[in-house]
Amino acid sequence: MNCKTNDGLNLYYEVQGNLSAKKTIVFLNGLSQSTVAWILTTPHFKDNYRIVLMDLIFQGQSDKTGEWRDFDQHAKDVLCLLNEIKADKIILAGLSYGSLVAQHFAVLFPERLEKLILISTFAHKTPYYNAIELAWWRALELGGYPLMLDIMLPAVLSEEYFKNPLIPIDLMKQARQDSNGDKEAMFKLMEATKRRPDFRKELNKIKTPTLIIQGEKDLLLPVHMAAEVAKNISCSEFKIIPGAGHTLNLEAIPQMSKEIKDFIDK
Repeated sequence: MNCKTNDGLNLYYEVQGNLSAKKTIVFLNGLSQSTVAWILTTPHFKDNYRIVLMDLIFQGQSDKTGEWRDFDQHAKDVLCLLNEIKADKIILAGLSYGSLVAQHFAVLFPERLEKLILISTFAHKTPYYNAIELAWWRALELGGYPLMLDIMLPAVLSEEYFKNPLIPIDLMKQARQDSNGDKEAMFKLMEATKRRPDFRKELNKIKTPTLIIQGEKDLLLPVHMAAEVAKNISCSEFKIIPGAGHTLNLEAIPQMSKEIKDFIDK
């Protein structure tokens, strides 16, 4: 299904799970993910929650035209979708890029949130992060998304995942390329993180109960970066999943889902 953003673009979304449930949980994708990325997560929530998945503009099946969007604009797109499906208050869960959208949504529209879940998240950049971001940008320039993906995967998946992949690496690459192979759209997504200033002080405005989940072995966003998010949201809980890397909706699904359900049920 599609809904229109304020500037007339098509935003793709899916509604799953228990459609009569009292609680709605919205999942926001990582940078080069699509709604398919949550296919192994949603079974953990389908009985008790209405589940909403969406592709941000420039992702998956959503429109890829127009200028780059900052995270406030992405957050306003999420609001358009909530109004479309008549969801008053939601539980918002975002992973990595999606967690940044969720942070901005929590600052802009706190009245629409029941709880906030930030997975593999950060609010400021380090020289190490900047070096990785530059490498991805250069790879996208020189070899398109296939080369970027080759360089990206070792930073977003743990060593343990490569030893015993839930989804074979070659199959994962093909699926990612099929859904997010538009080079210019990827540049537009990355422009938002490239230009995003330090957001730590803004996090002080968030008063929604917040859960932060981070993988112990996350190379892209080490635990100390997520700890800064937790430190600046006074009503937050911080959970670390041992042995897991960055892409928790692929390599730590049961653990991540349990932390989310325990948090929602409190």
